[in-house]
This record gives sequence, structure tokens and C-alpha cells, in this order.
Amino acid sequence: MGQPKKRDAAEQQILPLARVLQSLREEDHVDVLIETTISYLKEHFNYSLIWIALYDRLNHILIGKGGITPSKDTAVLQQRLVLSPGDLLEQVVISQNPLGLADLRTEKRAQEWLDLAHKFNIQGTIILPIRYKDRCLGLVLLGSRRWGYLLAGEAKARLMMVLGELGAALYRIEIELHHQQTRRADEPLLELLENLRTLPNLTQKLEAVVQATHKFVLPTRTNIYWFEPQKRYFWLRVSNQLPNLVLGSNNQQAVPGMTVQELSDFYYALSVNQIVSIGEGRSSLKSYFTGKLLERLRVRSILVAPIIWQKDLLGFLAMESKEPRIWTEADKNFVKGAAGLVSLAIPGEGMETTIKKIKQDAQLTSQIAQAIYNEHDLEEVLRNCAAKVLERFSATRFLLLQYNHQQNKYDIFYQTQPYNKKPLTFAFDEIKQVDCELLQQTKEAVSIENLEEDLQFFNWRSPLLEKGVRSLLISNCGQTYIPVPEALLLIGNDVNRCWTTLEKQLLQVISRQIGVTIRQWQLHQHNQQQQKILLSFHKNLSSLKHAQSANTKPIRHLECTTMEQIASVLNCPLVVLLSWMPGDDVAEIIPGVISNNQFTIVSDTPIPLKSEVLIQRTLSTDGLLPLTINDLPPNTKKWLSGQSIGQILVMVLRTAANYEPTGLILIADHLERQWPQQSFTAIETLVTQLAWFRRNLQITQILQSKTEELQQLNWYKHRRLENLETKVTLLVEQIHNLGIRDKELTYVHYQQLRRQLDNTTAAMSTLMKLEQWQFRINQEIMPIRSLIKRVLERVENLLQQKKLWVGVHGLGQQSLDQVSEKTYIQKPSSPENSRYQALAISGDVIKIELILYELLETACERSTVGGRIDIWCRRADERSLEMSITDNGVIEPQLLSQLQQQTFQDMLTPSVFEQSLGLHLLICQRLMQQIGGSLHFYQLPDGRVVSLLLLPLAVQV
Repeated sequence: MGQPKKRDAAEQQILPLARVLQSLREEDHVDVLIETTISYLKEHFNYSLIWIALYDRLNHILIGKGGITPSKDTAVLQQRLVLSPGDLLEQVVISQNPLGLADLRTEKRAQEWLDLAHKFNIQGTIILPIRYKDRCLGLVLLGSRRWGYLLAGEAKARLMMVLGELGAALYRIEIELHHQQTRRADEPLLELLENLRTLPNLTQKLEAVVQATHKFVLPTRTNIYWFEPQKRYFWLRVSNQLPNLVLGSNNQQAVPGMTVQELSDFYYALSVNQIVSIGEGRSSLKSYFTGKLLERLRVRSILVAPIIWQKDLLGFLAMESKEPRIWTEADKNFVKGAAGLVSLAIPGEGMETTIKKIKQDAQLTSQIAQAIYNEHDLEEVLRNCAAKVLERFSATRFLLLQYNHQQNKYDIFYQTQPYNKKPLTFAFDEIKQVDCELLQQTKEAVSIENLEEDLQFFNWRSPLLEKGVRSLLISNCGQTYIPVPEALLLIGNDVNRCWTTLEKQLLQVISRQIGVTIRQWQLHQHNQQQQKILLSFHKNLSSLKHAQSANTKPIRHLECTTMEQIASVLNCPLVVLLSWMPGDDVAEIIPGVISNNQFTIVSDTPIPLKSEVLIQRTLSTDGLLPLTINDLPPNTKKWLSGQSIGQILVMVLRTAANYEPTGLILIADHLERQWPQQSFTAIETLVTQLAWFRRNLQITQILQSKTEELQQLNWYKHRRLENLETKVTLLVEQIHNLGIRDKELTYVHYQQLRRQLDNTTAAMSTLMKLEQWQFRINQEIMPIRSLIKRVLERVENLLQQKKLWVGVHGLGQQSLDQVSEKTYIQKPSSPENSRYQALAISGDVIKIELILYELLETACERSTVGGRIDIWCRRADERSLEMSITDNGVIEPQLLSQLQQQTFQDMLTPSVFEQSLGLHLLICQRLMQQIGGSLHFYQLPDGRVVSLLLLPLAVQV
């Protein structure tokens, strides 16, 4: 009997649940759904307080829809609650999970229900979300007068089923309502589209759009504002309140216009095709700009859709309301669609103007391309290009920047500006990574309409603003894959302005053309620089040959040539050499290239090696050391005194680690000069070559000098010893003869021979001791007559053997003692020749005698039997005597030529100077220079050979 009763109790719960679920499933009205749910909860659940509210997710509020209370007061059940962080109701809405409270009276997080809970003793409470899938549509609050009252499992299941069905029904109704509204918006938009096709001009089309939009949305007024990009100004073009289009009932007129400067956030939102919606409690802009915009338009709410064509903002369609209003999705979609229809009407309206502008831009790019390929002067190309670009873009500044890898900055490669504007003199800092990526990714120029507000290229803002630049177009001239753009083209304006998409695309095309030109020019410059470097190497190597063949100062010739090549490679105005030898305390300044009087130096200043900072810093550095004039102490600036000297490069002349350096090269230019890094290797090579060539020449000169000195010394000692040997032999023979005639020998004659022998041996000792490894130049005086007599006595045997006739001319009336029967002295032709009677030479008489003997002996040897030799003497000036020896002998042409030229001979090839005859004459020639005279050889037209001596005369007191 008990089991049927239980079945009846279960049926009593299930049947009402089935009926309410069926009612909720079939009902399409929200209020009926709420009433049905409240009736079921009231009948089948023991709760004193029932409240159902729907959730407005746009405004984040709960809207009360009804319920029951212990009293007849239902006003509290219709309240609108704004949810705030921390509330229990918001917690349920956000988490979408049920929440149970043991005592509602003690819960501080439900302030809205505390008074009611205390009044009616509401304690145990359950708050449940009304949801569908993951979307919260509302909530149910159930309150009991019992503490901690909770539902049992079976009751909770029935409640969740009812609320689930209620959520599904509410969601279905919301979706259907949305579809109905959308469908209602489609019809007027299609009607507007058909209407626009029939209207003849843009103004009528705009008026039709305003009329249709105002009719659908029903704001206070509907306006279309047009944008003027050059002045960044919005002006009222069409309104429903204008005299020719009065559709509204309100007499308040629309605002005639506004500037971008006034409402920058509003402008930037429209520029990115964003709808601006300001309504009751909600805004798509920041609060500050929201209030400013509403105040400027004199409204309480506004809905704006941008009118954009080819990514350029042409204007906006504005729905303006005097009262706070919540703009629905249908309103937004219709306004956005209407603005889109305006955008579609723009191309057809200005087709002729657009085609004309496109042709002009194409012609501009063609002219620039022609100028680039026809002109060879890069500056002229850029001047023509800048003029055309500034005219097309109505801009004031044209800047071409090139990246400086050494300074990590952008230098101004070329710029032009109006005559009343000063050119920019600063270098641009390296752009930030985000700006670099922007230039690499975009396919058009980057625009900055207001430099004061835009964060792009922020590190350029201050210097550009100081020069009056307010807006910019920036384009990358090079390849996009390079980490840092090598060249940038900047177009600047002195006022804030908007740059159209067409302008940005056009500038990108122009910048790429200029980029190609710059790269070609750089390649040409690089090629020329490489050719200049190769030519410098060739000239520098050739200078070694000329330096070795130079008669005097071959090292100085090499140094000057190298410094000229360095100046040519770097194109700098100052190159000098500080030179010293190992063991020196001071360095000598050798000027090389000083092409500008602003780069003068005090070249006669001795530079102390140990205390000169410039030298010490360079000695501790490998390769080129870059410095500025500000890095040097005052002592250095005393001799490096040119007022324009700024940038400095120095490098020491070092050949090997174990060799002492012998100098340093100093290069200078203006302080603004940027040294070309690609030329550094060439400069270092030239300096290293100079160091090695200079060292080799120095060693060669030392060895050559030692060789010449030893050759001269050997010749000199040999001739002296020959002379001494002759004298000693003669004296020994005389002594021997005295010994045979011992009885007839007087003591005086013996002592005389002994003294002569002592003098001869003394001369030999002096020769061996004082002139062991080098000459000793003595100063003696001897009459020229005596000198010639002694020499003629020494060659007497040769003269007799070849029966040569010797004539001495120019020595006056007194005759020499006859040394042979064919030797004579010419008598003077006039009384003036008497002044030659007392002529005497001053110098190392012994060496002069040996040289004169060598010349006479050579003349005798090359003369034919019975020939003639003339010795001519005449006073060249107050301090010198000219003596020429003339003979009719035959001399080898190559020997005569090399004696005349005294040029450098290749030491590895056979030479006429390897023979004793040529070598002896060359030694006499060099030795004559050392003792203060000169010796020259030449041949007269009649074939006679002349040996011309220039001897120093003794000063007559």
C-alpha cells in the first residue's frame, strides 16, 4: 500500500516541472517567461524572497524583472543595480556559479539587500546565474527566514532545469530580436544604395545619406563633416538642419567645424577606421577627450563612423543627440554601412581629378627618373629632384640622410629649404628599433602629422621642433632587409598637416629612385677611391725607383711622394712626418702636404720624443690612431697650430717588433671630417711601405757611404804609400851611394838625408795612425805653382815615355824649372796676369796633389805618343781657382757620361766603375767634394777631353 503513495508524490513534483518547462520552451515574450518562472518557484519552493534580474553586459548592470517579498512592496524588485568590483552579485555574474549564504543580514558584500533582509528577517539565501552556454543572461536570488537553508539534491535539480530552460529561452529571444533589427537595417541600406545610383553628384548623394541615416537612427541631428588634410580641419558639409535639408524638429544648429588639434584622439580613432560611440555610461574614447568632444559639439551622446577612401580619411558621418543614449548594434551597423556607401560614391565623383593627379604623379616620377639618368652631377640631380618634390607635396624641407656607421647617426647628405629658413646643421640620432621595423615592414612612407603629439621617431622630435618642423614624411631609400636603413628621405612642413596615401606611396617610389642613384654614386665613388688607391700604390712603388736614382736626398723624395699619395687617397689638407733616428732625443718635422693656410704648423720646432704626448700615444698603438685636437695637450698645440685642425690620424713608422720606430705620419682635417674606413687599410699599407722603403734606403745609403769612404781611403792610402815608397827608395839609394863614397861624404849631407828619411817615416806613421778608417781633412796653404811643379815631377817618366808636350797657362811671367824639354809656361799676354804670380790654394794639399796626379796620369795614359796636355789656370772668383787639364786622348763614352751625370747605378749590374780607371776618377770626384772643391769631366767639340777642377783659394791678408 506504501509504494503507490510514493509514486503519487513523485508525480506531483514531475508533472508541474514538465508543464513549466513546456511553457518556457514555447513562450516568446520575456515578461511571460519571468512570470511563469516566478509562479513555479513560489508554488514549489519554500522561499520568502524571490528576485529575478536580467544582465545588461554593455552597461554591466542588473535590471530587476520581478519576484515576491514578504510585503506587498514590489518596487525593490524593479530596481537597476550597477555592479561594482567585490559585490556578490557581480561575483555570480562573472563566475557563473551558484553562491550560498547562511545569513543575508550579515553579508556586507550585498549592500542592496541588507535593509530588506533585516526588515523581513531573511537569512539563508541562494544566488543562482541564469546562463546559456558560457553567457550570463541574468540571475535569481532566493531568500529564506531560516538560517543556512539550502536545497536538497532533488529540489536543486528541478531548480537548475527550470533556470536552464529559462536561459535558453532568453537567449533565443535575444538572438531573434537581433536578427529582426538587422533585417530592418538591411532594407533601408539597400533602399539608400538604389537611391544613390540615380543621383547625379556627390552633394545630392551626401544629402540622401544624411536623410536615410537620420530617419533610421533618429538622433537630434545628423551631419557629415569633410576633412581638409592640408589644414587638418573638419568642416560641416551636409546636415539635416541646414536650410536645404531640414529634417529635425530641433532648432539648434550644428557646429560649423573643428580642428584636429582640438580633438586629436577623436581624429586618430577615425584615421584607423574605428567607430566612435559615446552614450549613456560608455565611451570608446578616453574620458578627457569624451567630455571635450561632447562639449565641442554641444551634445550628450554621439555616434560617428569615418568616411575612408584608399586608407585616407575624407570625413565622418555623425549622429548627435542632446540626451544620453545607448547606441544599439543596429544603429552602429547602419551608420557604418551608410559611411561605407559614401566611400563608394567618392571615386566616381572625382574620377577626372583623380586621373589627372595620377598622370601628374606619373609624369613627376618620370621626370625624376630622367633627371637621375641624364645628369652626371649628383648634386644637380638632387637639386632638381628636391624642387619637383617640394612643389608636388607643398612642403618646405627636403632632407636626404645617410647612415654613419662610425658615429651611429644619420648625417645630412643633401638638404634644401626656403631662402628664409636656415639649413639643419645637426646629425640625426639612430632611429629606435620599433621605428626601424616600421620602415622595413611598410610599403609606403611613414607619416607624422603632428610631431608634438606623435611618438614615432621620438628621438628626432626636439631638434626638428626647434627648427620649426611640425610634420614629416619619412621613407626608406634602401633595401628593406638591411637591419639599419642606409638612407632616408624626409619631407618636412612647418605646419601640422595630413599626408594622403597617394602622397605616401608616391614618396616611396621617389625615394627608391633616389636610393638607386645614391647607391650608384657610392659605387662610383668607391670605384674611384679604389682606383686612386691602386694609383697611389703604383706611384709610391715608382717613387722608390726615382728616390734611389735621385742625386740628392732620395729619402726626402720618397717621404714627400708617400705623403702626397696619402693626402690624395684621403683628400685631406695636411700630412706631415715627424722623423727621428734611434738614439735621438728630438724629432724633426718634415712638411709633406699643407694645401690650406688654415692648417699650418710650426715646422722648425724640435719635438722632444719622451715628453710629447702625441708621439708616446702613437708608439703604444698598432695601426692608425684617430684623435681630435681636443685630445691633445697645449704643448702639442703650440706646433700643431692650424686653427682649422680638428680630426687627426697618426701612425708610427714601424717595420718589425725588434726594430726601433723612426717616425710617425700625422694626418689632419676639419673637425667635422668623417674618415672613410674603407681607406684605412690603404693608408696603413702606404705608411708601412714608407717605413720599410725608408729603412732600406737609409741602410743602403749608410752602406754605400761606407763603401765609398773605404774606396777613397784605399785609393788615397795606396797613392800615398806609392809616393812614400818612391821617396824612401830614393833616400835609401842616396844613403847607399854615400856609403860607397864614405871618404868624400860630409857630415852635413848625411844629416840632411837622415832628416828627409825621418820626415818620410813620420808621414807614414801619421797616415797609418790618424787615417786608419777615415779621412782626416787638413788645412794647409801651398802656391799653385809649387803644386803643379810637384805633380809634373811625379809624371815626368810618363811624359818622357810617350814624348808628351805639357803646357801650363795662366801662372804669370816667372818660369817653372824645366821638368822636361817639352814642358813650358805661357807668358802673360798683358800686365794683368801678374796677379796670378802669388796664387795659393787652401785645404788638404796632400789629397789635392794626389787627385791632380791621378788626373795627369790618366791623361797621359789615354794620350797618344807625341800628344799634348794643357793645364789652364784662372781665377773663378775671389775664393776659388779654376784649373782645367786638356788632352787629346780617347775616353770611353759610357765612362764620360756616368762621370758627368753622377747618377745612381744598379749595384747588381756590371759598371765601368768596377775598373780601376773609372773607379779612381769617381773617387777623385767624390773626394774633391769632401775637401771643399769640385771635379767635372766633359769633352770639347774638337774631341779634346777636359778635367775641370775648382780649388779653394787661400785668403790673402
